[in-house]
Amino acid sequence: MSTISAATVKQLREKTGAGMMDCKQALAESGGDMDKAVDFLRKKGLATAAKRAGRSMSEGVIESYIHLGGKIGVIVEVNCETDFVAKNDEFKQFSKNIAMHIAATNPLGVKEEDVPEEIIHREKEVYKGQALEMGKPEKMIDKIVEGKLSKFFKDSCLMNQAYVRDPELTIADLLNGLIAKMGENITIHRFVRFQIGES
Repeated sequence: MSTISAATVKQLREKTGAGMMDCKQALAESGGDMDKAVDFLRKKGLATAAKRAGRSMSEGVIESYIHLGGKIGVIVEVNCETDFVAKNDEFKQFSKNIAMHIAATNPLGVKEEDVPEEIIHREKEVYKGQALEMGKPEKMIDKIVEGKLSKFFKDSCLMNQAYVRDPELTIADLLNGLIAKMGENITIHRFVRFQIGES
């Protein structure tokens, strides 16, 4: 196998924010293929996140972001395990970026479970009505509704959304990358978004 150049490692590091050794390993595992190496690092981040999921998080930051000359404001709480990580500039920047993303995309909740039941019920009714209107057969309607609901969750739940600064990544990918880098459990706990004129 050909040796991996330092420039390629640097490029992957800039793209993912992963450590130098992790980038070298990812490129070695993927035969120097940049896209495969990114996927390898994402999976590794996911595995690290899963390993740390049960650990207690009593530290973190509350970050805010104000947009459009004070027309939109977001407050987000991001938790971690230690004060050391809470004070880390990269952790703080991540939290700020998440607040900015929320201002831009207006998600309904962090995860699917956070979306109110009445909204889900209303969406299902709309999708069902649309399918019937299009003359779809009765037996296909549930499948159509499930497919549309899945897209609805992808668009309206923060963790499923494509990150506004890099649509190749979801917010979950971004978070798992940070967990892998910081070496401790991190979670986006909750947020509130205000917009002038909205109740």
